[in-house]
Amino acid sequence: MNSDNQLGLATVLRSFLADYLPHQKEYSSNTVWSYRDSLKLLLRFVAGKSGRVSRVSLADLNATSITAFLNNLESKRGNGAATRNVRLSAIHSFFEYLGHQYPEHLEQSLRILSVPFKRTVRRTIDYLEADEFRAVLDQIDRSRPAGRRDYLLLAFMFNTGARVQEVVSLKTTDFRLVAPPTVKFLGKGHKERICPLWPETAQLLKQHFHDCGFDEHEPQLVFRNQRGAPLTRFGARLILKRQFQRAGQVQPTLQRKRLHPHSLRHSTAIYLLQAGIDLSTIAHYLGHTSLNTTHRYTTINLEAKRAALAKTKPIATKSAKQSGWHADEDLLRWLESL
Repeated sequence: MNSDNQLGLATVLRSFLADYLPHQKEYSSNTVWSYRDSLKLLLRFVAGKSGRVSRVSLADLNATSITAFLNNLESKRGNGAATRNVRLSAIHSFFEYLGHQYPEHLEQSLRILSVPFKRTVRRTIDYLEADEFRAVLDQIDRSRPAGRRDYLLLAFMFNTGARVQEVVSLKTTDFRLVAPPTVKFLGKGHKERICPLWPETAQLLKQHFHDCGFDEHEPQLVFRNQRGAPLTRFGARLILKRQFQRAGQVQPTLQRKRLHPHSLRHSTAIYLLQAGIDLSTIAHYLGHTSLNTTHRYTTINLEAKRAALAKTKPIATKSAKQSGWHADEDLLRWLESL
């Protein structure tokens, strides 16, 4: 480890995180922060017991040290294969950038890019069925301001299928609440999309604007916490978790599901799919850049699977009797002739 090489590492890291990811790749702030955190963990590990990250050089970041770092994530930090792969993805992106921008480091980059991802168990995607979502809404106490906000938050997220960060970033000027009501999102890659709103959702928003004293012509953040500060994605996550847990007391099926904010997005996609909306429209509705992302919902649509099962008849029946094996003389003669 030496300071001469460190200058090069600091320069590349700064250009990667401050310019390449946010401006050239147009990644969201949350994605950039995730990459930053992965690289911070790597540098601290390579720095070792001394903890002097300032002495880590590019030469210290090789396939051996990175493999040791990934193993440490699982053995010491208790991370699973999925988290390990997230960290490795960030490292791969950094060294892919390094190889492109600084060809003298191409061989080093290629060796690190050859470090493989681990196979993970692909879990089924949990979502809320229509009756489950109604149970969540029905148990919210709308006599209190916080309850009315929570009700609006869930209803709005189900209506739009928006990402949590997209929702908490919305300002009053992003809405059109006169007919036909719409909302404008700024999604991943700074791509804008306009989503229609149900009249019922628009009415809830109008009431919320009135209760909060918002002027729809003045840009103000729409969703706020009980102290009046902007609601963060972590705050929204806690709200949804609390409401899911409460509803689980009256709707037991919710207790068996792994629910999180993205579950509402999945629920919207399935709801649209069950309504007969084509995949291309759903992709635009959700802001997916690839139709392959949307296509996965066809594999988890339980309603479609139930409908398919209903159109078929079971082969096995209760009245069927098992018959014992009997010798087929023709078959035996044929076998003996071989």
